[in-house]
Amino acid sequence: MSSDQRFFDFLKERIGLDVTSVGPAIIERAVRQRTTASKAQTADEYWHTLQGSRDEQQALIEAVIVPETWFFRYPESFATLAKLAAKRLGDINHMRALRILSLPCSTGEEPYSIAMALLDAGFQPHQFKVEGMDVSPLSVEKARRAVYGKNSFRGQDITFRDRHFIAENDGYRLSERVREQVRLQVGNLLDPALLANEPPYDFVFCRNLLIYFDQTTQQQVFEVLKRLTHVDGVLFIGPAEGSLLGRFGMRSIGIPQSFAFSRQNTPVPEPIRAFVPTPLPVRQPVRSVPPPVRSRPFATVAPLPVASKTANPDAATLLANIAALANEGKSAEARAACDSYLRSHEPVAQVFYWLGLLSDVAGSTFEAQGFYRKALYLEPQHPDALMHLAALLQSQGDTAGARRLQDRAARSERADSERKR
Repeated sequence: MSSDQRFFDFLKERIGLDVTSVGPAIIERAVRQRTTASKAQTADEYWHTLQGSRDEQQALIEAVIVPETWFFRYPESFATLAKLAAKRLGDINHMRALRILSLPCSTGEEPYSIAMALLDAGFQPHQFKVEGMDVSPLSVEKARRAVYGKNSFRGQDITFRDRHFIAENDGYRLSERVREQVRLQVGNLLDPALLANEPPYDFVFCRNLLIYFDQTTQQQVFEVLKRLTHVDGVLFIGPAEGSLLGRFGMRSIGIPQSFAFSRQNTPVPEPIRAFVPTPLPVRQPVRSVPPPVRSRPFATVAPLPVASKTANPDAATLLANIAALANEGKSAEARAACDSYLRSHEPVAQVFYWLGLLSDVAGSTFEAQGFYRKALYLEPQHPDALMHLAALLQSQGDTAGARRLQDRAARSERADSERKR
């Protein structure tokens, strides 16, 4: 066994990380950083230090897990939560507060977004409570401080910042009214006894986590999530994880772009007044200098591509319309807009990527794969198509195929880094 394999196995045991999901380079870099920081001279010496120090074990985990998130990521999820929460309160006759769980909660943007969305939708503080949990004590501590920089506020509409934050030095401090709705703690989803004495939650957010596990760990984690989610509850996941939940017997509730699943088809209530920030800026196709495919584990953020200066204005307008329709949950209209684009313009990877994502969310796995492959034919290093296709292959047990896509992504990231030097 190589020295690297020991560290791979350690991270898999502690946090479930499958090295094939991120590529070995990220882990090797973290090990080198911690080896230097701990003043170890060799990998063997650092391994000995690691085994004898819980603090160093956590430090290595922190070096691998680099949180990257923002408020109201996936806006439709929060609009959907507000609709379902109103119905759920009615179902339980307002006899208790709704219980909502966010894990991994990273540095707090997601659980606080949940609280802000419900408060802005007219819910009273006594009607819901949010719990946030993460394996990283550093992330949880930052979440408790609740002071955020500009990078946590993305999108065109950040008016919620004026309602819920106070400017403080170079950042923004979250109001006590929102903070009081959220309880934060450290916890690990690999612990089968996690929150064992707690009643189940009405809504659970666990996004962009399962794709970093192998199939065995995915099944183990899903069993924990299933136990934590009320039988009539809803589980919110990441865009690339729909096929995984389908394999575990969960079904989409049928609201596009919400990435929400239940054990049975949940009727969708009529919309109520809910705060929904404007969707993120539109992704535009580029053929040169593609951005890195992924950030570090548990925080899959794909940087937004830069619009090509030579793009056809009419084509750019159509692409913007496709993105707007998809982000608003208008899947049929978005698909029609994609078809319209392909009839009147040269095919571009971004259109096939949108078609793939729309099919993916709808549960049409085979169709989604075809569209993602078309996107990669036109733009071999398209970051989002690589990420989603790799996740689909991984969910179907094609580890080798997923690994090949990961290797392509890693080579692209290295090439991009070298060009920027």
